[in-house]
Amino acid sequence: MGTFPQPRRCFKWRNDAIVMTRRSTTPRFITRSLKSSKPPAALVVALIMLAMFVTVAAPGTAFALHRVDHRHHRILHSFHFRGLRGLLWNPLFRPSHDSLIRQNEEINRLDLPRIQDDAELEALKASGALVPIEESESLKIESSLDPSRRYCRPWTRDFVQDLSEVYYRQFHAQIQVNSAVRTVKVQKKLRRRNRNAAPAEGDTASSHLAGITVDLQRRGMTKEQIRFVEHYLFYLNALGLVEPEEERRHWCFHVMVSDRYSDWRQTQTIFPRPPAEEPATAPVTAAATAMAASN
Repeated sequence: MGTFPQPRRCFKWRNDAIVMTRRSTTPRFITRSLKSSKPPAALVVALIMLAMFVTVAAPGTAFALHRVDHRHHRILHSFHFRGLRGLLWNPLFRPSHDSLIRQNEEINRLDLPRIQDDAELEALKASGALVPIEESESLKIESSLDPSRRYCRPWTRDFVQDLSEVYYRQFHAQIQVNSAVRTVKVQKKLRRRNRNAAPAEGDTASSHLAGITVDLQRRGMTKEQIRFVEHYLFYLNALGLVEPEEERRHWCFHVMVSDRYSDWRQTQTIFPRPPAEEPATAPVTAAATAMAASN
């Protein structure tokens, strides 16, 4: 009668098979197997010949994936940024061709000359047609502005003083004048540096040439301060007293002031003051004066 294998030996055989299977699937075993298996030499030669053929047949496009036109990307980024900035920048008084026309029409109505050079500028100063803009508690002037050009027409100076005082009362901060009168020579020089500057001649010439315009600093103002100045100018613009623009390149308020501002100013109480309290002895003094007159 035959005998069956003992269970312990069978279990031991199975364990040996499992161990051998695990050893055959270890990373070290797989690596050795891959190293031992080499591709055929004919296949390697064929791949090299194919790569050489593609390179010779199309040299301009062989490495096209590695070429990047940085200039093209810079142009696209520039246009994208300008478009986004144009959407974000939405001033109340956007510069326009029509605004320049209106400013020059006002100069022609007043029959004011466009100041050509420094000699004509000094003559207007001597005659009193141009008056100096002076710093005060509420007004300051940009340090880089030439002292010889810190002048304007009298009604323009009145406007600057009135606005600066109102602004100071509201915010306890100064308004800064960046530019005032200019000559044709200075305007031409400025236009060579700044392509957005108004021309020195023609129907759209800069109104700075007549001394009726000032540029007020807008950069550094809070949104509340900007809205305050815009509302102030909006009211005067509705009355035909000023022609404002908000320049984006230099971030300033470009304001042309009409000579009508002087007449309007005389009819307005710009800064109302609280009524002075009468002294307690005033009625007695008045009565005493009346009694002395009757005697």
